[in-house]
Amino acid sequence: MASILIINGSPHVKGCTATALEEMTRVFHQEGMETHLLQVGNQSIRGCISCGTCGKRGKCVFDDMVNEAAPLFEQADGLVVGSPVYYASPNGNLISFLDRLFYSTSFSKHMKVGAAAVSCRRGGNTASFDVLNKYFTISGMPVASSTYWNQVHGFTAEDVKKDLEGLQTMRNLARNMVFLIRAIGDAKEKYGLPPVEHSSFTSFPDGK
Repeated sequence: MASILIINGSPHVKGCTATALEEMTRVFHQEGMETHLLQVGNQSIRGCISCGTCGKRGKCVFDDMVNEAAPLFEQADGLVVGSPVYYASPNGNLISFLDRLFYSTSFSKHMKVGAAAVSCRRGGNTASFDVLNKYFTISGMPVASSTYWNQVHGFTAEDVKKDLEGLQTMRNLARNMVFLIRAIGDAKEKYGLPPVEHSSFTSFPDGK
């Protein structure tokens, strides 16, 4: 059974972001997908200090939720990251979590399907959406899209439940994500995954 790791970057377990993610989760379960939810936004998570320990030990030097999430991410076929908007950017805890999760893990994320979902009262959604998508696109992860940008609006969870277009966007996003996971799984069996080159690394230490 295909599995999807869902990250809630909000400090509120039953808030606006959770409401959007729950709408997606219902579709995943209807489609026979296994899900695992991690509540990140209410945890104390520090940022990366670029110590390089993960390259030697195979995990982050700070033994917290990042190291707990790593094996779940490795096993997952897809990753959903949800966040509220703070000053036109995702929650700082979530950014620290994702920086360290992506940097400290050496396993391939190639062709795992990624999707971001963001919530705000009024503005800043598309800027936050853009930030989250960059984690996927630097890692060879196909990005799932929907019938609008992956966002909901509201100041409370009850407000979000009134955002019928936003919830519809979440459901369509989840269906598209399921389709991509299945299509990639079928293509992997038939053709194998596309090769990835890593031989070139652009750097100009001589100043030229």
